[in-house]
Amino acid sequence: MRQITLTVRPEARFPVPISDGYSVYSSLLSALDSVDDAVSERIHDSELGSLHCSGLLGNFGHSDRSHHKSVHADRTYELTLGVVDPGDEEIFQALVQALVFDDDELELTNGTLRVESFESTNTTHEELLARANDYDDPTIEIEFRTPTCIEEAGDVTTMFPTRTAVFQSLLGKWNRTAPSDYEFDLSHDDLASSIIEKPDARSYQTHSVLVNRITNDDGETRPLFRQGFTGNCEYDFKGASESLRNAVTALAVFARYSGVGSAVARGCGAVNVEVKE
Repeated sequence: MRQITLTVRPEARFPVPISDGYSVYSSLLSALDSVDDAVSERIHDSELGSLHCSGLLGNFGHSDRSHHKSVHADRTYELTLGVVDPGDEEIFQALVQALVFDDDELELTNGTLRVESFESTNTTHEELLARANDYDDPTIEIEFRTPTCIEEAGDVTTMFPTRTAVFQSLLGKWNRTAPSDYEFDLSHDDLASSIIEKPDARSYQTHSVLVNRITNDDGETRPLFRQGFTGNCEYDFKGASESLRNAVTALAVFARYSGVGSAVARGCGAVNVEVKE
Protein backbone atom coordinates (compact mmCIF):
# COMPACT_ATOMS: atom_id res chain seq x y z
CA MET A 1 0.00 0.00 0.00
CA ARG A 2 1.17 3.53 -0.71
CA GLN A 3 0.59 7.07 0.46
CA ILE A 4 1.28 10.19 -1.56
CA THR A 5 1.46 13.63 0.06
CA LEU A 6 1.43 16.65 -2.24
CA THR A 7 1.99 20.28 -1.34
CA VAL A 8 0.12 22.44 -3.83
CA ARG A 9 -0.20 26.18 -4.37
CA PRO A 10 -2.91 27.97 -6.39
CA GLU A 11 -1.67 30.22 -9.18
CA ALA A 12 -4.22 32.83 -8.07
CA ARG A 13 -7.05 33.16 -5.59
CA PHE A 14 -10.15 31.27 -6.67
CA PRO A 15 -13.23 29.64 -5.12
CA VAL A 16 -13.58 25.93 -4.38
CA PRO A 17 -16.61 24.14 -2.93
CA ILE A 18 -16.76 23.84 0.85
CA SER A 19 -16.94 20.08 0.24
CA ASP A 20 -13.91 20.24 -2.04
CA GLY A 21 -13.11 16.50 -1.96
CA TYR A 22 -15.61 15.69 -4.70
CA SER A 23 -14.16 18.42 -6.93
CA VAL A 24 -10.57 17.29 -6.31
CA TYR A 25 -11.55 13.66 -6.97
CA SER A 26 -13.06 14.60 -10.32
CA SER A 27 -9.89 16.50 -11.21
CA LEU A 28 -7.76 13.49 -10.31
CA LEU A 29 -9.82 11.29 -12.64
CA SER A 30 -9.32 13.83 -15.42
CA ALA A 31 -5.57 13.87 -14.75
CA LEU A 32 -5.48 10.06 -14.85
CA ASP A 33 -7.46 10.04 -18.10
CA SER A 34 -4.57 11.86 -19.75
CA VAL A 35 -2.19 9.07 -18.69
CA ASP A 36 -4.27 5.89 -18.51
CA ASP A 37 -8.03 6.05 -19.03
CA ALA A 38 -8.39 2.37 -18.05
CA VAL A 39 -6.95 3.12 -14.60
CA SER A 40 -9.26 6.12 -14.21
CA GLU A 41 -12.28 4.00 -15.12
CA ARG A 42 -11.19 1.28 -12.69
CA ILE A 43 -11.06 3.75 -9.78
CA HIS A 44 -14.41 5.25 -10.73
CA ASP A 45 -16.14 1.86 -10.91
CA SER A 46 -14.46 0.21 -7.90
CA GLU A 47 -16.79 -0.88 -5.11
CA LEU A 48 -13.83 -1.10 -2.74
CA GLY A 49 -12.76 2.48 -3.25
CA SER A 50 -9.06 1.65 -3.13
CA LEU A 51 -8.11 5.29 -3.67
CA HIS A 52 -8.25 7.56 -0.63
CA CYS A 53 -8.14 11.32 -1.33
CA SER A 54 -8.11 13.79 1.55
CA GLY A 55 -9.24 16.77 -0.46
CA LEU A 56 -7.46 20.06 0.23
CA LEU A 57 -6.14 20.61 3.75
CA GLY A 58 -5.11 24.09 4.88
CA ASN A 59 -6.36 27.59 5.64
CA PHE A 60 -9.09 28.94 3.40
CA GLY A 61 -10.59 32.37 2.91
CA HIS A 62 -14.13 33.63 2.49
CA SER A 63 -15.84 33.44 -0.89
CA ASP A 64 -18.73 35.52 -2.19
CA ARG A 65 -20.13 32.39 -3.85
CA SER A 66 -22.52 30.43 -1.68
CA HIS A 67 -21.28 27.05 -0.42
CA HIS A 68 -17.73 27.96 -1.47
CA LYS A 69 -14.45 28.98 0.17
CA SER A 70 -11.32 30.50 -1.39
CA VAL A 71 -7.79 29.24 -1.87
CA HIS A 72 -5.06 31.90 -1.87
CA ALA A 73 -1.87 32.16 -3.91
CA ASP A 74 0.18 33.10 -0.81
CA ARG A 75 -0.78 29.85 0.93
CA THR A 76 0.00 26.20 0.33
CA TYR A 77 -2.38 23.28 0.75
CA GLU A 78 -1.81 19.61 1.48
CA LEU A 79 -3.38 16.82 -0.54
CA THR A 80 -2.94 13.25 0.67
CA LEU A 81 -3.67 10.21 -1.49
CA GLY A 82 -3.61 6.59 -0.40
CA VAL A 83 -3.87 3.29 -2.25
CA VAL A 84 -4.36 0.19 -0.08
CA ASP A 85 -5.10 -2.64 -2.51
CA PRO A 86 -1.84 -4.38 -3.55
CA GLY A 87 -3.42 -4.97 -6.94
CA ASP A 88 -3.69 -1.23 -7.52
CA GLU A 89 0.01 -0.46 -7.85
CA GLU A 90 -0.76 0.86 -11.32
CA ILE A 91 -2.98 3.54 -9.74
CA PHE A 92 -0.06 4.87 -7.75
CA GLN A 93 2.21 4.85 -10.77
CA ALA A 94 -0.37 6.64 -12.90
CA LEU A 95 -0.91 9.31 -10.24
CA VAL A 96 2.81 9.95 -9.98
CA GLN A 97 3.06 10.19 -13.75
CA ALA A 98 0.08 12.54 -14.07
CA LEU A 99 0.75 14.88 -11.14
CA VAL A 100 4.53 15.00 -10.92
CA PHE A 101 6.31 13.98 -14.09
CA ASP A 102 3.88 15.02 -16.82
CA ASP A 103 2.30 18.31 -15.82
CA ASP A 104 2.90 19.00 -12.07
CA GLU A 105 -0.50 20.69 -11.77
CA LEU A 106 -4.11 19.90 -10.99
CA GLU A 107 -6.90 21.65 -12.86
CA LEU A 108 -9.99 22.46 -10.77
CA THR A 109 -13.15 24.09 -12.11
CA ASN A 110 -12.14 27.67 -11.26
CA GLY A 111 -8.35 27.56 -11.17
CA THR A 112 -5.11 25.61 -11.17
CA LEU A 113 -3.09 24.09 -8.33
CA ARG A 114 0.64 23.78 -8.91
CA VAL A 115 2.46 20.87 -7.27
CA GLU A 116 5.36 22.27 -5.21
CA SER A 117 6.54 19.10 -3.45
CA PHE A 118 5.84 15.40 -3.44
CA GLU A 119 6.48 12.67 -0.86
CA SER A 120 5.54 9.02 -0.93
CA THR A 121 5.69 6.16 1.55
CA ASN A 122 4.88 2.50 1.17
CA THR A 123 4.28 -0.37 3.55
CA THR A 124 2.51 -3.73 3.81
CA HIS A 125 -0.08 -5.22 6.12
CA GLU A 126 2.65 -7.43 7.56
CA GLU A 127 4.85 -4.42 8.36
CA LEU A 128 1.98 -2.55 10.03
CA LEU A 129 1.20 -5.52 12.25
CA ALA A 130 4.88 -5.92 13.16
CA ARG A 131 5.02 -2.25 14.11
CA ALA A 132 1.90 -2.64 16.27
CA ASN A 133 3.48 -5.58 18.09
CA ASP A 134 6.16 -3.22 19.46
CA TYR A 135 3.62 -1.51 21.76
CA ASP A 136 2.86 -3.07 25.15
CA ASP A 137 0.10 -0.73 26.35
CA PRO A 138 -0.75 1.66 23.54
CA THR A 139 -3.02 4.69 23.51
CA ILE A 140 -4.31 5.61 20.06
CA GLU A 141 -4.95 9.26 19.22
CA ILE A 142 -6.90 9.92 16.03
CA GLU A 143 -7.51 13.33 14.51
CA PHE A 144 -10.43 13.08 12.09
CA ARG A 145 -9.28 15.85 9.76
CA THR A 146 -12.09 15.74 7.19
CA PRO A 147 -15.72 14.72 7.65
CA THR A 148 -15.82 11.03 8.48
CA CYS A 149 -18.99 9.29 7.27
CA ILE A 150 -19.29 5.74 8.57
CA GLU A 151 -22.26 3.74 7.29
CA GLU A 152 -23.56 1.49 10.06
CA ALA A 153 -26.98 0.58 8.64
CA GLY A 154 -27.78 1.10 4.98
CA ASP A 155 -27.10 4.70 3.97
CA VAL A 156 -27.42 6.00 7.55
CA THR A 157 -24.09 7.28 8.84
CA THR A 158 -22.91 7.64 12.41
CA MET A 159 -22.22 11.12 13.74
CA PHE A 160 -19.82 10.20 16.53
CA PRO A 161 -16.40 8.43 16.65
CA THR A 162 -17.58 5.36 18.56
CA ARG A 163 -15.02 2.59 18.92
CA THR A 164 -17.16 0.01 17.17
CA ALA A 165 -18.01 2.21 14.19
CA VAL A 166 -14.44 3.41 13.61
CA PHE A 167 -12.65 0.10 14.00
CA GLN A 168 -15.26 -2.06 12.27
CA SER A 169 -14.99 0.25 9.27
CA LEU A 170 -11.20 -0.14 9.26
CA LEU A 171 -11.50 -3.89 9.85
CA GLY A 172 -13.56 -4.29 6.70
CA LYS A 173 -11.06 -2.31 4.62
CA TRP A 174 -8.14 -4.27 6.08
CA ASN A 175 -9.63 -7.72 5.49
CA ARG A 176 -10.60 -6.87 1.90
CA THR A 177 -7.02 -5.92 1.03
CA ALA A 178 -4.79 -8.05 3.30
CA PRO A 179 -3.32 -11.46 2.43
CA SER A 180 -5.40 -14.21 4.04
CA ASP A 181 -2.67 -14.92 6.63
CA TYR A 182 -3.06 -11.39 7.97
CA GLU A 183 -6.84 -11.06 8.15
CA PHE A 184 -8.30 -10.25 11.58
CA ASP A 185 -11.22 -12.08 13.21
CA LEU A 186 -12.72 -9.41 15.47
CA SER A 187 -16.39 -9.16 16.41
CA HIS A 188 -18.50 -6.15 17.33
CA ASP A 189 -18.53 -7.38 20.94
CA ASP A 190 -14.74 -7.75 20.96
CA LEU A 191 -14.34 -4.09 20.06
CA ALA A 192 -17.14 -2.84 22.29
CA SER A 193 -15.90 -4.60 25.42
CA SER A 194 -12.16 -3.95 25.07
CA ILE A 195 -11.80 -0.34 23.88
CA ILE A 196 -12.73 2.97 25.52
CA GLU A 197 -13.18 6.10 23.41
CA LYS A 198 -12.39 9.52 24.88
CA PRO A 199 -13.49 12.21 22.41
CA ASP A 200 -12.37 15.83 22.74
CA ALA A 201 -15.69 17.67 22.92
CA ARG A 202 -14.10 21.03 22.06
CA SER A 203 -12.89 19.78 18.69
CA TYR A 204 -15.99 17.78 17.76
CA GLN A 205 -18.12 19.03 14.84
CA THR A 206 -20.73 17.51 12.55
CA HIS A 207 -20.98 18.02 8.79
CA SER A 208 -23.12 17.34 5.74
CA VAL A 209 -20.82 16.68 2.80
CA LEU A 210 -21.37 16.57 -0.95
CA VAL A 211 -19.92 13.24 -2.13
CA ASN A 212 -21.49 12.71 -5.56
CA ARG A 213 -24.04 13.87 -8.13
CA ILE A 214 -26.61 11.36 -9.35
CA THR A 215 -28.61 11.48 -12.57
CA ASN A 216 -32.08 9.94 -12.31
CA ASP A 217 -34.11 8.26 -15.05
CA ASP A 218 -35.55 11.64 -16.13
CA GLY A 219 -32.10 13.06 -16.77
CA GLU A 220 -32.20 15.32 -13.72
CA THR A 221 -29.06 15.60 -11.62
CA ARG A 222 -29.22 15.86 -7.86
CA PRO A 223 -26.50 16.14 -5.23
CA LEU A 224 -25.80 13.26 -2.86
CA PHE A 225 -24.81 14.19 0.69
CA ARG A 226 -23.37 12.17 3.55
CA GLN A 227 -23.33 13.17 7.19
CA GLY A 228 -20.20 12.85 9.30
CA PHE A 229 -17.94 14.29 12.00
CA THR A 230 -14.51 15.81 12.56
CA GLY A 231 -12.50 16.16 15.75
CA ASN A 232 -10.02 14.38 17.99
CA CYS A 233 -10.58 11.14 19.87
CA GLU A 234 -8.35 8.98 22.07
CA TYR A 235 -8.81 5.23 22.31
CA ASP A 236 -7.55 3.18 25.27
CA PHE A 237 -7.78 -0.53 25.97
CA LYS A 238 -9.50 -2.18 28.93
CA GLY A 239 -9.00 -5.88 29.59
CA ALA A 240 -7.98 -6.46 25.98
CA SER A 241 -5.96 -9.47 24.91
CA GLU A 242 -2.55 -8.90 23.36
CA SER A 243 -3.80 -10.08 19.98
CA LEU A 244 -6.71 -7.62 20.03
CA ARG A 245 -4.46 -4.72 21.06
CA ASN A 246 -2.05 -5.51 18.24
CA ALA A 247 -4.83 -5.85 15.67
CA VAL A 248 -6.58 -2.61 16.63
CA THR A 249 -3.28 -0.70 16.72
CA ALA A 250 -2.44 -1.99 13.24
CA LEU A 251 -5.90 -0.93 12.03
CA ALA A 252 -5.35 2.58 13.41
CA VAL A 253 -2.05 3.02 11.56
CA PHE A 254 -3.64 1.51 8.44
CA ALA A 255 -6.19 4.36 8.56
CA ARG A 256 -3.54 6.81 7.36
CA TYR A 257 -3.49 4.96 4.05
CA SER A 258 -7.11 3.86 3.72
CA GLY A 259 -9.13 6.65 5.31
CA VAL A 260 -12.06 5.89 7.63
CA GLY A 261 -15.65 5.29 6.55
CA SER A 262 -17.27 5.84 3.17
CA ALA A 263 -16.60 8.29 0.32
CA VAL A 264 -12.88 8.31 1.16
CA ALA A 265 -12.00 8.91 -2.50
CA ARG A 266 -14.09 12.08 -2.37
CA GLY A 267 -12.40 13.82 0.55
CA CYS A 268 -13.99 12.07 3.52
CA GLY A 269 -12.33 10.21 6.38
CA ALA A 270 -8.80 11.65 6.25
CA VAL A 271 -7.02 11.17 9.58
CA ASN A 272 -3.83 11.75 11.51
CA VAL A 273 -2.92 8.90 13.85
CA GLU A 274 -0.47 8.84 16.73
CA VAL A 275 0.21 5.77 18.87
CA LYS A 276 1.66 6.35 22.35
CA GLU A 277 2.69 4.05 25.20
